[in-house]
Amino acid sequence: MRILLIGSGAREHALARALTLDPATELVVAPGNPGTAQLGRTLPLDVLDGAAVAAAARDMGADLVVVGPEAPLVAGVVDAVRDAGIPCFGPTRAAARLEGSKAFAKEVMAAAEVPTALAHVCTTIEEVAAAVDAFGPPYVIKDDGLAAGKGVVVTDDRDAALAHARACLTKDGGDPVTDGAPAVVVEEFLDGPEISLFCLSDGTDVLPLEPAQDFKRLADGDAGPNTGGMGAYSPLPWAPQDLTEQVLERVARPVVHEMARLGTPFTGVLYCGLALTSRGLRVIEFNARFGDPETQVVLARLASPLGELLHAAATGRLGEVEPPRWSPDAAVTVVVAAHGYPGQVRKGDSVSGIDAAEELPGVHVLHAGTALDGVGNLVSSGGRVLSVVGVGADLAAARAAAYAGVGRIDLPGSQHRTDIAAGR
Repeated sequence: MRILLIGSGAREHALARALTLDPATELVVAPGNPGTAQLGRTLPLDVLDGAAVAAAARDMGADLVVVGPEAPLVAGVVDAVRDAGIPCFGPTRAAARLEGSKAFAKEVMAAAEVPTALAHVCTTIEEVAAAVDAFGPPYVIKDDGLAAGKGVVVTDDRDAALAHARACLTKDGGDPVTDGAPAVVVEEFLDGPEISLFCLSDGTDVLPLEPAQDFKRLADGDAGPNTGGMGAYSPLPWAPQDLTEQVLERVARPVVHEMARLGTPFTGVLYCGLALTSRGLRVIEFNARFGDPETQVVLARLASPLGELLHAAATGRLGEVEPPRWSPDAAVTVVVAAHGYPGQVRKGDSVSGIDAAEELPGVHVLHAGTALDGVGNLVSSGGRVLSVVGVGADLAAARAAAYAGVGRIDLPGSQHRTDIAAGR
């Protein structure tokens, strides 16, 4: 199968690794990164240009296009590829609004009777202030649009909550948004542990993958600002045994059916961000693609071909394929981030030690924010630079492997959490 994979982060490196475990796969990654370049051909491409992606897929004779990041989905790249007659894994632009607009996601959940947090959609700071005071602390403020996983603030500080809301309600740090679109969602706080569950959908059928848990805060003990994710692990031995079936029956299937009723069938990955609260299961958010860094651990445990699943979802045949098989092993990933992350990051620092890390049993390293400099040396080029994945017979073994691998990575000024999957 010839596959064109769109994206350049650790999620795409994890996808590329899983796809190429099938020797029959011929992979091209656009634009890719130095890690994916070791698994398939790299293609420079504007991934937000649907016509260019469709042309590239046609030129290589792609049997399947897989869109990794959220921005191309919201830009309508899937629509352009499908219009060219090429199967594409991912939701259309209209269906990707489940991630592109938290207000729209709330409307869908209400219609589908999906359990979620109470919320107010606000377009002025006065509305935000009223909602904040109605809910009380901790205050949960969400940017309505895409924010690379960093658009949410949870704080007991009312002034900080309003400041984040004010930033979301302005363009370019200044002019108020005037297009009438909801800009901020203020929610009640959901207690309890969080869980991520990916569900593949072909617009009708839904097939769950294995659950994972990620760590969004920058520092140990869940301190510091929200990030795109500093680590993750799978499986979740503490989760209810019927968790996946609960999510299918109460969340994923109702949402997929509601999207079909609206005339915008959802195909691709419905990422269900969940909280197990004192009042039961609640949806925190939806994403319209594989999550990062959870993908790194979920796919590390997949024991059956990924390409077959994604192609079936893209072509309406998910009900015809065998459910995925899973390794009994556990997986833990630890993100190595650049100096300054999640704020202004320092780029161009030398990255070394990857080969040494991968000499360790059960360890592999996924590239996220890396590049080659003018003389071919590996350097940092983004905030989250590497995901170090450890696989072992249980979480303790997987965690030990991941941190042993981190210990062999050299990135000046780097930072990472030391408590990923600790005590799990």
